[in-house]
Amino acid sequence: MNKDIKIYGIDISKSVFDMYNDLDGYIQFKNDDKGFKSLFESLPDNALVVMEATGYYHYRLAQFLHHNNILVSVVNPLSVKRFIQMKLAKVKTDKSDAKSIFDYATVNKVSFYNALSEVQGECLQLYQLLDVYVKKSTATKNKLHGEKVLGVPSKTVYASLKRDLKHLDKEISILEDKLLSLVKQDNQHQLTLLQTIPGIGLKTALFLIVVTDGFKKFETASQLCSYAGITPSIKISGSSVRGRSRISKVGNRKLRRLLFLASFSAFRHNKACKALFERIVAKGKSKKLALIAVANKLLKQAFAIAKSGLPYDKNFVSKLV
Repeated sequence: MNKDIKIYGIDISKSVFDMYNDLDGYIQFKNDDKGFKSLFESLPDNALVVMEATGYYHYRLAQFLHHNNILVSVVNPLSVKRFIQMKLAKVKTDKSDAKSIFDYATVNKVSFYNALSEVQGECLQLYQLLDVYVKKSTATKNKLHGEKVLGVPSKTVYASLKRDLKHLDKEISILEDKLLSLVKQDNQHQLTLLQTIPGIGLKTALFLIVVTDGFKKFETASQLCSYAGITPSIKISGSSVRGRSRISKVGNRKLRRLLFLASFSAFRHNKACKALFERIVAKGKSKKLALIAVANKLLKQAFAIAKSGLPYDKNFVSKLV
């Protein structure tokens, strides 16, 4: 990293954000447009602002600074947490977290933030709201089933739940149509290519494109698999410790769940995935472990197809992954 760059660590929350650097110490700003402007005016041209990925809270500030030509880095909160634990820190406040983020960026190489376009930002918001509505719909369906099990359900309760479910289904349909139209604007060809892979349907293809920005965020398939949290974590120490290999689960939980569900279709209809599944099961491993391996394979196939720009070919794709 350029030695002339001045690092600023920021811990952001709903109402405020705390900034720390080694010259000015701690400064607190309001988490609003006025606070963003005040921060921007206090930064030198060679500033690098580092913050954790914190869902909605970090996004607006990161976008604002990027659009104003300030270098920004959004780091994994778990990486910072492990860094704090390594230092055996006993104090945890917003101010101490801002300093910890500063210290982390000082001794570790951090990647620069690439701002999302308006279309990409809207796609992410649509998918996040879709996820909320789908969960609500599932909960409402379960509640309806529970009322039926009672034998004599309240007509008022039952009618209310039915209306709620109807409304949720309508909203889900509207959001899905809008999301599909936005993705088609820039990634119609990629969307079509991904669906040629046996096991990947429209919803999985859409989500892959949205969270990877059309696969531009990742240079290798292994990086994407790590992001999804389906890479194995191995525990071996000396001659006596032989821990069971497990997937890391440090990554995008939604993507991991979608891929696991897709693996049920892939191990039956996808030639390479089917061979992998049968080979693992033949070794005496569990079917769940085999399905996780299939999900990993499926994601690598998607990466290869997206990067090559070629449709799925059962004889050719195995050479790419």
